[in-house]
Amino acid sequence: MPPFLNTPVEKSAGPYARRWWALLVLCLSLLIVVMANTSLIVAAPDMTRDLGLSSSDLQWVIDGYTVPYAALMLVLGSIGDKYSRRGALVTGLVVFAAGSVLGSLVHETSLVILARAVMGIGAAVVMPATLSLLVATFPRRERARAITVWTATSGLAIAVGPLVAGWLLEDHGWGSTFLINVPIAVLAVVGALFLVPPSKAQGMGRIDYVGGLLSIVSVGALVYATIEGPHFGWGAGPVTAAAVAAVGLVAFVRWELRHPHPMLDVRKFRTRSFSGSMLAVLFFFFGTFGAIYYATQFLQFVLGYGALETGVRLLPLAGAVFVGAAATGRLTPKLGMKVTVVAGMAIGTAGVFLLTAIDTGSTYADFLAPMTMLGLAIGLSVSPATDTIMSSFPESELGVGGGANDTALELGGSLGIAVLGSLLGTAYRDELADLVGNRLPAAALHTAQDSVGAGLAVAERVAQDPAAGPEQAQALVGAVHESFAHGVAATSLVGGIIMAVGTFIVLAVLPGRRGAAQDRPEGEAAERDAGHVDFTAPAAR
Repeated sequence: MPPFLNTPVEKSAGPYARRWWALLVLCLSLLIVVMANTSLIVAAPDMTRDLGLSSSDLQWVIDGYTVPYAALMLVLGSIGDKYSRRGALVTGLVVFAAGSVLGSLVHETSLVILARAVMGIGAAVVMPATLSLLVATFPRRERARAITVWTATSGLAIAVGPLVAGWLLEDHGWGSTFLINVPIAVLAVVGALFLVPPSKAQGMGRIDYVGGLLSIVSVGALVYATIEGPHFGWGAGPVTAAAVAAVGLVAFVRWELRHPHPMLDVRKFRTRSFSGSMLAVLFFFFGTFGAIYYATQFLQFVLGYGALETGVRLLPLAGAVFVGAAATGRLTPKLGMKVTVVAGMAIGTAGVFLLTAIDTGSTYADFLAPMTMLGLAIGLSVSPATDTIMSSFPESELGVGGGANDTALELGGSLGIAVLGSLLGTAYRDELADLVGNRLPAAALHTAQDSVGAGLAVAERVAQDPAAGPEQAQALVGAVHESFAHGVAATSLVGGIIMAVGTFIVLAVLPGRRGAAQDRPEGEAAERDAGHVDFTAPAAR
């Protein structure tokens, strides 16, 4: 056997014999891409103190990763289809590792944001490559199970990221949360070369770079406006970005409808199974990422858990993901994907609504059920939706399919953190002003209203002020906790309503089992007609 796998999976006589080992490599690659966001949640307080980050700085340290990640996935997925999906995976991992090294070494805010952007570019290559390679490598009868494992990995990363980061922060600086990605990326690169077979689209033709550029402009401007507007006000920058996103989207749709080989055939959105699944992924991650974002802050700032303790307390979410994934593997073939997807969204919605009961007397036990329900919902609903999305694309467009799915996921998560985070901030600021507005100097109140962390920092300074003292400081701590709890409850109500509306929309759009049979994904037919992958061949022994 040659040192590296050289036989393209498209030329295999039957299913690739070591495909489950290949899936392990793909899941490992996915793990660090998702962990890069979730680990930052618990590292943020240390970074804020060390770098002196303002609220705007911290937001862009987080979202410097998100903007290129969301904007580039569709184009880079198409490039991977054209030239080499495995090559794209390896290249993305190398870029991701390089950004991680940079992030671990620098100590200036602008350079940390740059490092996060480089990591986002690498992630935009890795994420669609993992899905396209999975679909190209697995026969159809096993693909749903493989996608379930892939989905469970993304859910696992949501909990493992804070856990690993918290463990590192016990004895090391925040730079270690960047550096931990490097050995994992190296291991994934080696595994990709030895275990993942090469794959690329056959007879794909020229890439629609104009459509790709329009998609980058549209999605990038939309994500930028989503981040800046709700958090920092709808000034000239966010309004201009929103206008650019709207114009760019219209131009993208018109161009794709006329192009003989479009980057993304927007006619797919006429197919109810495809459009319903895309909406399900978007709405679901809107609520899930938003809820995890502010629940984690409550555990750290209000309940006083350290980074590692917070990570440990998110583990039930990861366990619930695996339970949901096991259940959907059994239920979806019997009940149909519409039932499992909508049921998962309903469970997730109920979990978010449970957070409306949060108050200053709440403990970790009050978060256990909502987090478990969100994990169960991820495992139950995301896998069937992703499988349906990927089945809508022919073999020549698997990278684009992965990019479309992952763009919906990342856009939903970005919207959730931005919109719900903004609502949380507004509710917190207003409540704090009502509670202590007449007892704090205007400058101190303004600082305390910036975030719950800033409010606690102001309380520390009040405790050291001879004119104030510990009693006033403790009163301010109580007011900060009460205001943040009020913000969590109010934000969860809005988030739950949005998720409930999304659930009913998905219920109306997704076809039932009979409609799904008529709504046959064109990807399946194209694969059979092209003969690139034999999904009916017996498993290799």
